[in-house]
Amino acid sequence: MKTPVVVLVGRPNVGKSTIFNRLVGQRLAIIDDIPGTTRDRLVAEGDWAGYDFFVVDTGGLDPIKKASQEPLSIGSAAFIDEIRLQAEEAIEEADVIMLVVDSQQGLTEADREIAQLLRRRQSMVEGQPWPPVLLVANKADSETARLNALDFYQLGMGEPYTISAIHGTGTGDLLDAAVALFPHRIDEEPEDNSVKVAIVGKPNAGKSSILNKLVGSQRAIVSSIPGTTRDAIDTQIEREGVTFTLIDTAGIRKRGSIIPGVEKYSVLRAMQAIERCDVALLVVDAESGITAQDTHIAGFINEAMKSVILVVNKWDLIEKETNTMLEYTQRIRQQLNFLPYVPVIFVSALSGQRIDKLLPLVMDVNLERQTKLSTSQLNRVLQTAQDRHQMSSGTGKPLRIYYGTQVKVDPPTFLLYVNNPKLGHFSYIRFLENQIRAEYPFTGTPIRIVLKERERTERDAGV
Repeated sequence: MKTPVVVLVGRPNVGKSTIFNRLVGQRLAIIDDIPGTTRDRLVAEGDWAGYDFFVVDTGGLDPIKKASQEPLSIGSAAFIDEIRLQAEEAIEEADVIMLVVDSQQGLTEADREIAQLLRRRQSMVEGQPWPPVLLVANKADSETARLNALDFYQLGMGEPYTISAIHGTGTGDLLDAAVALFPHRIDEEPEDNSVKVAIVGKPNAGKSSILNKLVGSQRAIVSSIPGTTRDAIDTQIEREGVTFTLIDTAGIRKRGSIIPGVEKYSVLRAMQAIERCDVALLVVDAESGITAQDTHIAGFINEAMKSVILVVNKWDLIEKETNTMLEYTQRIRQQLNFLPYVPVIFVSALSGQRIDKLLPLVMDVNLERQTKLSTSQLNRVLQTAQDRHQMSSGTGKPLRIYYGTQVKVDPPTFLLYVNNPKLGHFSYIRFLENQIRAEYPFTGTPIRIVLKERERTERDAGV
């Protein structure tokens, strides 16, 4: 059964993102005083009175009729048409629409035009307009603002719900009205077993273009202007019976280049997207090669212990000879020597070259992430490693591994019982990892090795 979808629409700077954060109970949408801050659709889960539902935040609709008119979206003037398309697609998916207006500013011509747009998109179901629209008069923080809300009756959308998203007043009544309009009730939320894929990289590497190619529709706004995507966006698709959740993110700039405010939160969203993904697609620009910022992002993915695929985009722009791809790959291996296990794929989002290979590769890497070695398999590798190279400390006392076991997957984690964990130098841990990967590659996936002192009462086993 379909989970109900609540979509927030309205002109710029009426407080849709503040309402979104209030309804989902988290600070997910970026909030700023600059009109036009929200560009892409942002989706999150909410719940009220036993109902689970999705809340969709959209960019501010800017219904300009004349070229001479100044845009309302100061922060996104270059993306008015794209934002409108995103909002209209969200409206098509809605079960309930919340038309948000500003009680402090009062009724505007833009509000009238958006109301007309919604009416044109409604159809009659059992004699009632569908999807239903709730009129939300936000910023009703004073008696004057609440009186101003009476003007919104002129929109023909029924009684306005006066709320203050900042303070939370009135939102309970609004949610009561919304759930009463849901077409059905979801008694049990199905477990999300999808493969979470974060598409990350520095600005203007082509992340949104890759997302759109994978999805097959204009899901995210694509622009040659660096920094177009500001929110992390989830899109679910299915390929060969496997469900993927694709997370498009804002480009991550180096720390000193991050502009305070909106861009700062955008980078934070990208970092959070990495934290909750299974596999990260690190997109780099083939023309610029691996930059210091790409290395920084790769390091963050590694620290988060996430699986990773290096996607070299714009490969169609590179002049090629017989060994160009091999030489480029070798150069990448040198620059990202702390990720020797990362698979590299060369694509062109513009032409679609090898884009169809991405999701199968994600599936392979995710399977590696879920791989579980038996204790006998692991200990055979550890015994061979110790026979090949026995580590000794500065005191002359060697590290002795009694036995090991894999204690978890996602990521693969190995617990080794030893005589003294302090004797385990990081170089020897790296040696052990390489020996494990020589037989079980764990392609694209970091592995964790933890040393633990064996209790004296335990008997030697395995190694």
